[in-house]
Amino acid sequence: MRRLRDLLTTRGRAFVAAGITLVLCGIVLGFTDLTRIGVLLIALPLLSGLLMRRHDLRFALERTAVPGRIQVDEQSLVTLGIENAGGGTSPLLMAEEQLDYALGDRPRFVVPRLRRGDRQEVHYAVRSHVRGRHRLGPLGVRLRDPFGLSTRVAAISGSSDILVLPRIIPLGGGQPPGSGVGAEGAIPHMVALHGEDDVSIRAYRDGDDLRRIHWPATAKTGELMVRQEDRPARRRAAIVLDSRSRGHHGSGTSGSFEWAVTACASVSAHLLDQGYAVHLISDETAEDSRAASAMEVDPLLDVLAMAETGSDDQFGDVLQSAHPVTASGGLVLAVVTDLDEELARRVASLRQPGGTALAIVLDPDGFTATRRHRAGGGTELACVPVLRGAGWTVTVVGSGDDLPSVWGVLSGSTHRVGVA
Repeated sequence: MRRLRDLLTTRGRAFVAAGITLVLCGIVLGFTDLTRIGVLLIALPLLSGLLMRRHDLRFALERTAVPGRIQVDEQSLVTLGIENAGGGTSPLLMAEEQLDYALGDRPRFVVPRLRRGDRQEVHYAVRSHVRGRHRLGPLGVRLRDPFGLSTRVAAISGSSDILVLPRIIPLGGGQPPGSGVGAEGAIPHMVALHGEDDVSIRAYRDGDDLRRIHWPATAKTGELMVRQEDRPARRRAAIVLDSRSRGHHGSGTSGSFEWAVTACASVSAHLLDQGYAVHLISDETAEDSRAASAMEVDPLLDVLAMAETGSDDQFGDVLQSAHPVTASGGLVLAVVTDLDEELARRVASLRQPGGTALAIVLDPDGFTATRRHRAGGGTELACVPVLRGAGWTVTVVGSGDDLPSVWGVLSGSTHRVGVA
């Protein structure tokens, strides 16, 4: 009975109800014609529903999103190819593409009659203000009879994903302290420890410059040996993301965690443009040991697109993964929430003597409805003096602070009270 009710439209159910009423009245009152009309009203929607089941709704779908990776609030154009894979001509269909809520309204369109093997393309645009991996599909189709008495709904299997990356905010020309000539990373022996400036010797190959022949190695081996081209030194930067769920406040795009993810993405892209070898150290990279390897911008943004809040234990693993990266010096940037004294000391220990350490501390109260931003007054967050005492440059931010200004303070190009 339920399947019959789903098959009939409101008009079809009204026909059936009216037909039953007329049949009963005709039988009770003895009017045969009235009974016949009632039977006809009942039979029409039922017969229409049975005929609807005869249509072959087999389709092959192909989705292409260009680009397949977009930043928050950017637009992607989706091309949906629909091919009739049935044995005959398909009926006229109303179609609706199923989308994750973050991608906006579901596009609706008409699929014309398609002969076997014919193809129809539909284009629609999506955008999202929420980062992450979002689903496109499946495609829902609806078939109605000409009288609107019955309907048939089907879902055509097949879906794809689109990855929405965190927003990258331009930070201007500000460089972190210690990034000039002679700073960490420009010293050959320090970089060689990282395997980035090693000088190696290899056998001579046709076309090699004779001026690169290494005569001592040639005399030792008895064959021509040349010096391998030195690769340029790269400064090292470690970006540490605090993902503790109890430390973050606010919800959605206005929450502190989204602010932190955007900050990590923007600073990482900025440092990569300046030639740094960037290590992202978060719950995700600590779990699969990617924290130990420098990352390029695309895989780094992919990780941040899927970043989620975690537990205190997970942040402990993050700090443990950070120590081997920061042990040999370099720039450290920690984007953290309010830390207790023990965690603050663990974070502070990431800075090596002579190294540069920057901290963006997200004020929990700065991302709630009753905002009490401590910058410039009020009780200072407990972790701030611990970090400053260990030689860190610290700034406290709330939801109203824009990232370029915060980075300007950390890089020394601007000044704000409460930063040291």
